[in-house]
Amino acid sequence: MKLRKQTIDDVVLRDKRVIIRADFNVPLDDENQITDDTRIRSTLPTINRAIDDGAKVILCSHLGRPNGKFNLKYSLAPVAKRLGRLMGKNILFAPDCIGPAVEGLVEKMKAGDVLLLENLRFHPGEEQNDDNFSKALAALGDVYINDAFGAAHRAHASTVGITKFIPVSVAGFLLKKEIEYLEGAVENPVRPFVAILGGAKVSGKIGVIENLGKRVDKVIIGGGMAFTFLKAKGMEIGNSLVENDMLDFAKGIEDHALSRGVKFYLPVDCVVAASREPGAESKIVPVQEIPNGWYALDIGPASVKLFNEAVQNAKTILWNGPMGVFEIDAYARGTLAMAHAIADAYALTIVGGGETALAVHRSGESENMSFISTGGGAALELLEGKQLPGLTALPNRVSITPISFLMWKTSRRFS
Repeated sequence: MKLRKQTIDDVVLRDKRVIIRADFNVPLDDENQITDDTRIRSTLPTINRAIDDGAKVILCSHLGRPNGKFNLKYSLAPVAKRLGRLMGKNILFAPDCIGPAVEGLVEKMKAGDVLLLENLRFHPGEEQNDDNFSKALAALGDVYINDAFGAAHRAHASTVGITKFIPVSVAGFLLKKEIEYLEGAVENPVRPFVAILGGAKVSGKIGVIENLGKRVDKVIIGGGMAFTFLKAKGMEIGNSLVENDMLDFAKGIEDHALSRGVKFYLPVDCVVAASREPGAESKIVPVQEIPNGWYALDIGPASVKLFNEAVQNAKTILWNGPMGVFEIDAYARGTLAMAHAIADAYALTIVGGGETALAVHRSGESENMSFISTGGGAALELLEGKQLPGLTALPNRVSITPISFLMWKTSRRFS
């Protein structure tokens, strides 16, 4: 499925000041060291294209939740350092993201230079989508490229407001790739199409369940949300996570899926523990035999085998949400086993962002997945069928005739 928005391929960047909105919201440890630079690496193709085309590259991003105030804990300085190491290039770093000091740095830039602005969220105008902040940001550039899929579901100044005040706005390579994979999987999948949904709560995935339930051939439910479905079937689930206000919804979803001929899979066994604390007594039981007072924290080996067999004939697999409390080693086996099974399937494999992406990285199967999304919340909203404000704000690609296409190519060559 082709993105219907204008992209970096549609604009001339030579000698232009190019603002690239990236998603550098990377995890940091207690010493402010980056623990996973996937999001930085993912934007390198767009940055490198702009450099190769002779642009002056101005990068901007948020990091964490500084609540509109300067907070050294959320500075993008570690990102500038890592980016420089990845690119083998000196990265200029601005003390702010707007204002005279930043304008002075931009003024001195030469073609091929890269400047990273300080955290956008140090200003309240970013999250408020304030026009004055948007204008100040737009004044730094001639061309705006949104390559921040992870922030595309936010109507902020750097994703929406800026497009009103800058001459040219387009999508970057990462944003284009994310949309084409995720929308393509949902709108026109190669079948059989299997959706694997996990995570803690049904309520957090209502839209995804409803939207995908109309399109898939098989649904596999794991994680904490599975126990709401099991209780809806009349089973006792001990102290396992459950949303009692979602029982009717869960039963309705399963009934509707089955009535349409969709295969619907739930765990048949699970790992239970006497408490949620690491090191607590644990055992494997069928889902019908969860002891009173115990907590189900992972799918069991029989469920792993069942789910593994269910994905083997798939041609498209979409996975969003872990199978258990995978952050604790004792309850990570189900999630890691699913990662291996999906990686081994002869299918287009698409992994939702957030916790699912982290689980795949931990499993060592990242290189064996077709696509791993960089955006958790944005991926969820796209899978729900919602419009992403950051994408909607970009102009649509104009369909052109062969003659006008030739004229357009000629104008690019001599511009």
